Amino acid sequence: MRFKRIFLMVLDSLGVGEAQDAVNYGDTGANTLGHVKDNYDLFIPNLKKIGFLDTLNMNDNPDVEAYYTIAKPKNAGKDSLNGHYEMMGIENHIPFKTFNQGFTFDILNGIEQVTGRRVIGNKCCQDDSIIQELGERQQNYGALIIYTSADSDLQVAAHEDCIPVSTLYEYCERIRALTLRDEWRVGRVIARPFTGTPGHYKFVHSGRRDYSVKPPEKSVLDSLMEHKYNVIGIGKINDIFDGQGINKQMKANNNMEAINKFTDIIDKKFTGLCMVNLADFDSMYGHTRDVEGYGRALEELDVEIPIILNKLDTGDLLIITADHGNDPTFSGSDHTRENVPVIMYSRDFLEPKRLEAFDTFADIGATIADNFEVEMPSIGVSVLDELE
Repeated sequence: MRFKRIFLMVLDSLGVGEAQDAVNYGDTGANTLGHVKDNYDLFIPNLKKIGFLDTLNMNDNPDVEAYYTIAKPKNAGKDSLNGHYEMMGIENHIPFKTFNQGFTFDILNGIEQVTGRRVIGNKCCQDDSIIQELGERQQNYGALIIYTSADSDLQVAAHEDCIPVSTLYEYCERIRALTLRDEWRVGRVIARPFTGTPGHYKFVHSGRRDYSVKPPEKSVLDSLMEHKYNVIGIGKINDIFDGQGINKQMKANNNMEAINKFTDIIDKKFTGLCMVNLADFDSMYGHTRDVEGYGRALEELDVEIPIILNKLDTGDLLIITADHGNDPTFSGSDHTRENVPVIMYSRDFLEPKRLEAFDTFADIGATIADNFEVEMPSIGVSVLDELE
């Protein structure tokens, strides 16, 4: 075992340029980080020191403090589930469905049949505006507000006084079973209870519950658990893998909460993997096409980087990457098919430098598996021996 602890930070949606097959997804020219940098006076000196900006052009940087490269997507699709699956060595050629223009009549009719409730909404929404718009009608009709975030999800909102949370969960379980059909294959069904009065409705974040699909095959996380290593998931990691391969999970409502819990875990003694997802980049700024917000969020992360690096001990490895792109300068609100950055930092490294581009996100998982001497995934090549 080279590293006793590996910390994997996923900057949700932070792509660094169009993938080779971006044209097949209508994403030619996409570059999330590049276009944020071009359209916002981005100041991220700490991320720059570890090669973050060098991933845009894959320049050689002799003064870099970490190994850096890019990883190319291999799995089909450009959603969070497939991105994380690939990262952990799962090969999956069937993309999850997105419904940016609303769900089909067949799906809505199916939901009404399995729940016995009227359906309203059926639109794309990134914030609480949908419950402000439809909350009173939901209460009057006893209906279910159905919407999507433009990711592969189907969200179900209902006022707690109208539909008890336990009943909402039951409905979501039925909807989850309904949407496992290939033509309706949504990555997550999400229960979103809310409270309040007209004009003042608010989601009950502690009551949110995600119903994901089980990963289609064994992942590196499963292999780590089989060998009794700790596998800690922070943020939506547990939801993405439906709890499979994770033995400790911590929820986080925003980037800063996730970062704080991540830094707290660094102070703990354990052997294994800690994986965190910073979802605000995607949900708050990518989908809403907020370039300035995306830039500010990167700068807020940059401030935390020295704290994170200083907490790491010898024998620790930090990996920073992403799961897909979501270029805030693109039209629409969908993800973008992009390569992702890969940054590898350790106090033990003598002369970090640029690595050759990874042919798949799975090279990250393969490197983690190689380090802990567990079963190698079906895809991916370890670069552990290249880290000197």
